[in-house]
Amino acid sequence: KEPPNVCVLFFCFFATEHTRHGPVFTQEPSDSIFPLSSDDKQVFINCKAKGNPPPHYRWKVDGREINTELDPNYSFVEGNLLINNPHVINHGGVYQCIATNTFGTVVSREAKVEFAFLQNFSRKPRNMVSVREGQAVVLLCGPPPHYGEMKYSWVFNGQRSFLQQDARRFISQRTGNLYIAKVEASDAGNYTCAVRNMMTNTTVLSSPTPVVLRRDAAQYRVIQKE
Repeated sequence: KEPPNVCVLFFCFFATEHTRHGPVFTQEPSDSIFPLSSDDKQVFINCKAKGNPPPHYRWKVDGREINTELDPNYSFVEGNLLINNPHVINHGGVYQCIATNTFGTVVSREAKVEFAFLQNFSRKPRNMVSVREGQAVVLLCGPPPHYGEMKYSWVFNGQRSFLQQDARRFISQRTGNLYIAKVEASDAGNYTCAVRNMMTNTTVLSSPTPVVLRRDAAQYRVIQKE
């Protein structure tokens, strides 16, 4: 009696595996941020569905169907989307994968694809900042166009190590600006903003900002002897 039961179970499994049905996703694209650097020439966005017969795939970006003939940067690899030499403007957007066979069509969730990048600072010289001893001063970083997590540091007088924050000096990780309270004579010098993209692992440096101490005319007054 055991062999018939085994045969029945095998037949059920065989029938289930070969039942014709519409596509069902086993992997959908997800929100992603890709680093754009000289070493990264390709971006791979995953999509996979099972169905019988096997589904074929299409992709949309920002609601427009992707045509690999019109944009050769795109290609399909077994349902996955491959972007060669991606461009931050042309290829960033909201992507959807579409799987279709004779029994139906399924559309994936929306996946926002963005690219981390960091451009160079302008080489234009920066204006001198004049401040009185004992006053506070803010040095503007003015980072170049970028996207992704950034880390800001400052270099003083071309030293190899970054400027250390302390009770008087603070670096905003939101703007990159350097705040110095109660300026001392030793603070005079050249300050360079260093910006690092944590995803692309690239760092760019600004032109130096000269900081000089402003002295009142009274400090230079010579008292003549009577």
